Amino acid sequence: MSDDLVSLRIIGISAAEAEFDLWRQGAGRSSVPVEFSVCNVATGIAELGAGKADICLIDDALPGAEKAAVTAAARATKPGPLIFVSGANGNARPDDVDGVLRKPASTDEARTLIEICVRAKFPTRVLIVDDSGTMRSIVRKILSASRFALDMQEAAEGFAALEQLRSGKFGLVFLDYNMPGFNGLETLLEIKRENPTVAVVMMTSTLDNAIADRAHAAGALAFLKKPFYPADIDRLLERYYGLHTAG
Repeated sequence: MSDDLVSLRIIGISAAEAEFDLWRQGAGRSSVPVEFSVCNVATGIAELGAGKADICLIDDALPGAEKAAVTAAARATKPGPLIFVSGANGNARPDDVDGVLRKPASTDEARTLIEICVRAKFPTRVLIVDDSGTMRSIVRKILSASRFALDMQEAAEGFAALEQLRSGKFGLVFLDYNMPGFNGLETLLEIKRENPTVAVVMMTSTLDNAIADRAHAAGALAFLKKPFYPADIDRLLERYYGLHTAG
């Protein structure tokens, strides 16, 4: 799938096609064209092997061995689809999937869940803000290893970050706390004042609960202590997209 994606292909895999009726109805009302097909495990594995899916949605009611076979087939495809499980509220997140989505109870709820899929699959614009060019390169490398597609830009200090945010649409900002002049907390406050919908992740090399509390109080999505790793970013992005729990 390219960064110029203008439509989405979702394969729902279930033993009972009716399990995905509401999903299909929600897909028909999506903000972008969504081709939603439902198939059994054998057909789904073949479709995945042919690279015919951007997202694989697995019915959590399938036996564990079948879910594992579908997941393995999806992971074997390069570039592979995102893998989500559709299950009842409260189900644990299975290993080797990209998120859990609750089973919708209405068409409107299904549409909301489809929009989560769209948001997770389209590249998210990310701004990395740090006064150290070396650290910006390190953060970029870590973000590049994420399972999710990210379109990354950089800024060397807070005022430059605000200018970029004013001139472009960003979803996430990774913001260093310890910057000279206009520091990270001041930049965070101004970002949330001007762009309240932009999610901000504060980064710091010092673990300080007081600083973390101030960042969260100012509206930060998360607080990351350096060094952090791709797995930390994936967990954070699951939360950002709404994929971290089934509820």
